[in-house]
Amino acid sequence: MTSTPEGFSTRAVHLGRGYSGNTGAVMPPVYLTSTFEQGNPDGFDYTRSGNPNFRLLETTLAALEGGEYATCFASGVSAITAIISTLKQGDCVLAEENVYGCTYRLFDKVFAKFGVEVVYADLADASNWPLIERHRPALVWLESPTNPLLKVLDLEGICTIAKRAGVPVLVDNTFASPYLQRPLEWGATLSLSSTTKYINGHSDSLAGIVATSDPAWHEKMVFAQKALGLQPSPFEAWLTARGARTLALRMERHSANALGLAEWMEKHPAVRAVQYPFLPSHPGHALARKQMLAGSGLFTAELAADVDETLAFCRQLRLFTLAESLGGVESLICHPATMTHASVPAEVRCSVGISDGLIRFSVGIEDVEDLRADLEQALDGLPGAGRHA
Repeated sequence: MTSTPEGFSTRAVHLGRGYSGNTGAVMPPVYLTSTFEQGNPDGFDYTRSGNPNFRLLETTLAALEGGEYATCFASGVSAITAIISTLKQGDCVLAEENVYGCTYRLFDKVFAKFGVEVVYADLADASNWPLIERHRPALVWLESPTNPLLKVLDLEGICTIAKRAGVPVLVDNTFASPYLQRPLEWGATLSLSSTTKYINGHSDSLAGIVATSDPAWHEKMVFAQKALGLQPSPFEAWLTARGARTLALRMERHSANALGLAEWMEKHPAVRAVQYPFLPSHPGHALARKQMLAGSGLFTAELAADVDETLAFCRQLRLFTLAESLGGVESLICHPATMTHASVPAEVRCSVGISDGLIRFSVGIEDVEDLRADLEQALDGLPGAGRHA
């Protein structure tokens, strides 16, 4: 190919198809080798420090993220670890208060021991943005939409203030995927994704990615990948590249299904509240439509139920599997208080709005009518569900 294709799906399909050698293979094989002969033309030596499958995946995802570079890791948590490992004793991180539970655990249980301080704030509230200039943190840590409450943060606004203060910004883009949102284009320094989720999309692989256009940060990520042993296996990288080729199609279906179900559940008497970025009732609705192409496949619902009733509802579903993770072609349901955010202290969960009745839906690509029927039969079994339209 003599030029880089313009469209997102064209790039997803046609980039990352090198190393065909003399075979003419349309799709690259898995390079299941730990070591390479010295002096080979492509510069490989040992898979921990580079592999053809890594390089192909990184080329594709850098282009899809709108960045110059990307570095792949063994999981989303490995990618998070790579970034936090660049910090030193006495450094401060200013983080959105509603972060992924494993991110909170890494900061609280691991890196706090090495003297890294984290200040949490509601960064969806612009009145808290002056904290960036007040603390001058080593890093601003964002998610948008957040996990699990789906708050939408003004990436451009926050990045503008951070740039003025000389502070790099990381955005965990897992919930949106680069098809729906590209944080680097809104001014972020780093865009992180657990590719286990939407980018792979088939619930059969763990991996993560960090994209950037900053060469210094890229060097830090390459160093962490090699020095800390955070690399994926070649097969995981191959599976992730395979999944990325259909990302656009899947995200369109995930988003359409989620919007339809969120609109319907919002009207159900057994549901106290529904949060979905593309619902007009969402406080960040206008901002979501500015930053995102569609609302993604996740929404949360707070049931008028206690923890036992909420878990009973989850287990009553037939097409939504009670499981952690998200972003696969199949629908999942999660109870954050006892699953993804169980490691977060109860008082912290309550303070940010993670109640015992809160459930998170990862809507798959099934027929939406079947998903709605499944939800309806489970909702009707809740106390106080009553009659509904």
